Amino acid sequence: MRAGDHADPLDRATKEFVAARPQLFGIAYRVIGSAVEAEDIVQEAWVRWQNTDRGDVHEPAAFLATVTTRLAINFTQSARVRRESYIGPWLPEPVDTRQDPQLGAERAEALDMAVLFLLEKLNPVERAAYVLREAFDYTYRRIADIVETSEANARQLVSRARKRLAAERREPVGSTEHRRFLEVFLAAAQNGDLSVLEEVLTEDVVSYADGGGMRGASKIPVSGLPHVSRYLVAFAPRFWPQAQVRWVEANGRPAVLVSASGTAVALLSADVSARGIERLLWVMNPTKLAPFVASLGA
Repeated sequence: MRAGDHADPLDRATKEFVAARPQLFGIAYRVIGSAVEAEDIVQEAWVRWQNTDRGDVHEPAAFLATVTTRLAINFTQSARVRRESYIGPWLPEPVDTRQDPQLGAERAEALDMAVLFLLEKLNPVERAAYVLREAFDYTYRRIADIVETSEANARQLVSRARKRLAAERREPVGSTEHRRFLEVFLAAAQNGDLSVLEEVLTEDVVSYADGGGMRGASKIPVSGLPHVSRYLVAFAPRFWPQAQVRWVEANGRPAVLVSASGTAVALLSADVSARGIERLLWVMNPTKLAPFVASLGA
């Protein structure tokens, strides 16, 4: 049945959009790395869908995915300039995946905070092609149509992205082991236990704190086991005594929400391999924390 049937056309268009919406948000979020901005992209896709001659659209979901992906690519191209002037490290905005573990995708790929962080190093078209293939299992022909290239080039885009990620990230552990590492780390960080920190962190560990310029967040990454472990020990007496911690799920992985006097001050995520903790990701920017905390409810 064509999208342009004229019985209640806006009602039908609304139903088609609502059915596609989880996937549209999943695409936009992975490409952009921001839930708030992904919502804006999805809203723009809805506006365009309303203004489209839908009688010419045979596959509404495919049309909407194409519109959303292209909007996300365009947004990311302009956002790269803004992020270059961002104060301190830029980390993705976390999302609560308890209700939708795969976030609208065929597979829960390109959703981990560490993966989204590394995807920032790709150009927007590579990133979109990788997301469409790995998370949504799109054929290379469909990817080529969406990003307006040849099928052969679509394959190359995905291949380059895979190689880049494989070169920069070790195989992650499962969720149970991930949480175990994070529990050991958290206890050691709270107690300023240098010897345990040195056991659980890898030699080339890097700690990133995204505060958007807020006071108390390191404006440069802290790299290497000696520097990260000693930084955490020095940091402990000022940060942890008044803090409350809550275990949450962020981007499909266990994470720790840290609050002080009832206000969230950090979301701690980690990239964990069999070697130990490879990356620490501290989201401290209040504008990124607020939507995540609101999604948790009570």
